Amino acid sequence: MSLIRSSNVFDPFFLDLWDPFQGFPFGSGSGSLFPSFASTNSETAAFAGARIDWKETPEAHVFTADVPGLKKEEVKVEIEDGNVLQISGERSKEQEEKNDKWHRVERSSGKFLRRFRLPENAKTEQIRASMENGVLTVTVPKEEAKKPEVKPVQITG
Repeated sequence: MSLIRSSNVFDPFFLDLWDPFQGFPFGSGSGSLFPSFASTNSETAAFAGARIDWKETPEAHVFTADVPGLKKEEVKVEIEDGNVLQISGERSKEQEEKNDKWHRVERSSGKFLRRFRLPENAKTEQIRASMENGVLTVTVPKEEAKKPEVKPVQITG
């Protein structure tokens, strides 16, 4: 697993890729009747497979991702443009032997990528990431909320 900071331009329209019509003859992709639509392939079909929870605690923003079967070296956690958290990785396809006969293939393989725009109070320079039993946990500490300064006002009269 690597934590990488980069300064690529964030594309707000590229947060997630989901094609509800994939597999249908009128959907997008190479077999589409409407080739003008952006195509998706099996490598990007795993985008939707990366399920991530985001919770906010008083101290931090915590992201939890199920990435079963991946090693920490196959997952990247990056910060782009100072406040965009990007989690990506790739699950390799199992090698086929000439004599193998597959009866069912249900596990997804391919690349996944998820991006989250972090709020202003995120301390991106203090991010921690850990992985245990196929669960990636990314913790982004928060700045302490500034308490409004209360100044006594003298009452006259």
